[in-house]
Formats: sequence, C-alpha cells, structure tokens
Amino acid sequence: MIFNSNKFRKLCRVVHRDLSFFFTGVLLIYAISGIVMNHRDKINPNYSIERIEFTDMDLKTEKENITENMVLVITEKYIPGKSVTKYYFPSDKRLKVFVKGGSVIEVDINTGHGVAEVISPRVIIGAMTKLHYNPGSWWTWFSDIFSISLIIIVLTGVFMMKGKYGIIGRGGIELIIGILIPIIFLLFF
Repeated sequence: MIFNSNKFRKLCRVVHRDLSFFFTGVLLIYAISGIVMNHRDKINPNYSIERIEFTDMDLKTEKENITENMVLVITEKYIPGKSVTKYYFPSDKRLKVFVKGGSVIEVDINTGHGVAEVISPRVIIGAMTKLHYNPGSWWTWFSDIFSISLIIIVLTGVFMMKGKYGIIGRGGIELIIGILIPIIFLLFF
C-alpha cells in the first residue's frame, strides 16, 4: 500500500475539525478561567469584594449602649438580606460584625465612621476555575481524554497544510518559534 498524502491530510482535517468542535466548551472554560487565575493578585476568581465606607450618625454612642437590635439594623442597612453570625468589640471604640457569607462591618462607635466589606460569590468564573483544581476522579478521566485530544488536535493541525504554508514552509517556522518560547521561559524565568 502506498502512502497517500492527500488522504492523510483530509483525515487530519476531519479529526482536527471534529475534536475542535467537541472540545470548544472546555477550551473556552480553561482559557477564560486561566486568564483570571493568571491575575489572582488583582482578581479573586471565587469572590467579589465591595468596600463601602459610611458615616452612620445613629450609631454615635458608647459600647454599653449598643444592643443586638442596633447591630441587626446597621447590618440590614449596609448588607441587606444577610444575617449576623457574630459581633464583638475589638476595643471600646470599635464594633465588628460578621455577616453570613463572609461579609464584615467595622464601625468606630464614637464617630459613626465605618466600612462594610460585602463579599459576593462569583458563581460562573468560580465554577470555571474549580476545574483547574481537578474537582473529582470523573474529571480526571475527562481531562485526560481532553489532554490526549489536544495532542491529536495539535498533530493533525501540523500536518493538515502542505506546501509553503505547511510544516516545510511558514508553518514549520511558526512551529519552531512556538516551541522555543516556552523553553526560553522555562530556562530563564
């Protein structure tokens, strides 16, 4: 049997196309969440934190005058719909309130100045980034199949084109540069 390069390239196109379409969702999830994870120093992938500074004139009082009802009212005012899990006084002038879900309110009770840090989950991007941490054995199997498919997608892509745009021409130069860049980073950075 004689090797037929046209049939081989046609097979490469079919396999490349079908695997690419099938794994598009996973590729997008890994790409988007990968960008977010690369910038974890600026973006928390799991939570959004909003900082609200306020002056509450109704709270200007002494520690002894603070009641649980006052704490509930202040919490509802700045973080509505959430319940208080605990509150305490780190000093005679400061009230700290912990709210269900991780949010916190801290107030200087002598001046009424305070800060509410409202924590909200990033549902979509948080779920996407969990896949990077391998959430279970079922995902291990799927991600192994995905990784093998990526190798196949790469190899079929390399051999799909012929001539000056293929591996012997411009494609080969781009291939070498694409391999050298991560090697340089591994060696020098």
